[in-house]
Amino acid sequence: MSRVYQERAIDRHFAAFICHQATGRVSELFRLVVSLASSAVGQGSSCLNLQDIAEESIVIENKEFRLPRLDALMELLKSATVVSFPGGHFRPLVLDATGRLYLYRYWHYEQELQRTILRKAGAAFDNIDETILLDALERLFPSSGRRESDRQKDATVFALRRQFCVLSGAPGTGKTSTVVRILALLREQKWGMKQRIAMAAPTGKAAARLKTSISDIKRTLDCSDEVKSAIPDDVVTIHRLLGTISGSSRFRHSASNPLPFDTVIIDEASMVALPLMSLLVTALKADARLILLGDHNQLASVEAGSVFGDICSAGSDNNASPLSNSMVLLEKNYRFHPGSGIAEISRAVNEGLEREAVSLLKRSRSSGVTWQELPAPEELQHALANKAVEGFHSYLDAASPAEALERFDRFRILCALRDGPYGVSGLNRTVENILARKALISPASTFYRGRPLMITVNNYAMRLFNGDTGILFPDPENGGSLRAFFFAPDGEIRSIAPERLPQHETAFAITIHKSQGSEFDRLLMLLPPIDSEILTRELIYTGITRAKESVEIWANEEVFCAAVKKQTKRSSGLHF
Repeated sequence: MSRVYQERAIDRHFAAFICHQATGRVSELFRLVVSLASSAVGQGSSCLNLQDIAEESIVIENKEFRLPRLDALMELLKSATVVSFPGGHFRPLVLDATGRLYLYRYWHYEQELQRTILRKAGAAFDNIDETILLDALERLFPSSGRRESDRQKDATVFALRRQFCVLSGAPGTGKTSTVVRILALLREQKWGMKQRIAMAAPTGKAAARLKTSISDIKRTLDCSDEVKSAIPDDVVTIHRLLGTISGSSRFRHSASNPLPFDTVIIDEASMVALPLMSLLVTALKADARLILLGDHNQLASVEAGSVFGDICSAGSDNNASPLSNSMVLLEKNYRFHPGSGIAEISRAVNEGLEREAVSLLKRSRSSGVTWQELPAPEELQHALANKAVEGFHSYLDAASPAEALERFDRFRILCALRDGPYGVSGLNRTVENILARKALISPASTFYRGRPLMITVNNYAMRLFNGDTGILFPDPENGGSLRAFFFAPDGEIRSIAPERLPQHETAFAITIHKSQGSEFDRLLMLLPPIDSEILTRELIYTGITRAKESVEIWANEEVFCAAVKKQTKRSSGLHF
């Protein structure tokens, strides 16, 4: 069966550029392979695995190509003057011995990341006072006989003794609580008060949430007030940590100008793409401790790479890997009670048990999960009316920007696609129509009171980044003029004139990808009526686990089941 390839303009132009750089005549097959390599990066892979396309039939612009065997593809690329091999001269494309074709910079990112992580995974600290450590462990992890408590204790010991540690677990499994105890253990060591510690997250919202959690947890610790006050709770975005340079894609900190910190903790690490993770780890001091927190079952980063997933796979599946002693998987969920609908449905989805997942969804409305067959497009506005009003009226009735921002996170609509009636664009228009008819909003212009918005680009000068969420609201300190309010990473609120906002979109409904790093009390998730490559197990799991209290899913049963059976596949050459 032939596979239809939708060639993007950027893939076509990149392939044309590479062919122009090549010496001698290049074939149409070579141009197609280069275009596919560019497309692979656009779809989230760090490389094109030639084994995946060998002997495939590909249709592009109504023209069919029958690709040759792997060995023929390898020979085609080896003979090209624009293709190099690992360790060879710099050329725009890199082909490794197993048949992975890279754009050079992604190969370079992988090599730098892999080298640094492996070096840190094999490095241990020999200055730990074991007597102080054992005493602290008894206080911070009172013996309960529970295996999960032992796992959290293991994680703290790994993190203290080694330069590299990974904590993976679903929301509510105690990752943040464990990290706060790690920080306490660090501070209680004789040299601990001198430790320079940094904590960061991919988005401002994730950073603000981590800051709040740390502040709440450290107050309950069984340790001295001196240690509690020395546990930092300042969390920044990774971009801010590295130091953005106005008008440049480079950062102030790099291998030649390392970060000054002894310990660096990164939350929501599954969201960090290959380029940013590589730049981060290579900017660390040679002896700095790196701790990654995340959920390896979630969606990988929007951009290229599946770094956190690759690291966790190596650490959990391969005992011979240097990472096997650096990773701890937390499984017990402290947020949801046994039998919780959200916990049960997320487990079934994560395990690919589509029929059990559907049965759980349809079984009871009292367990925090609800199922509804997807309405037809012409029925969607009527079906959504009560849900939208019930979900959004609270924040629209808020008396202040801070109250509006807090209330807005009580409910959200998640969808898989960007376009169409069941995508972001269509659903936001539908919700606007519903709320306008109820006189809750007045969307007569682009900027109106109560309009929720999401930034869609990184703007370093304004310190607004892709995924940051704000609300247009009257500013009580400026005569009630309309301003866009955002939570800053330090938990404070900042405002910006609407006219100065970088590229953004309305955010009553957001994609599941964009919801990563966020939590909502209640959510409604809609899947499109037709299956597509983007609908995967990881997408469904990520959407469900954004909810703290309840989740309602509107979908066609066959589409939902097909998605749960399908796993995301990204090509990568990371080996640990």
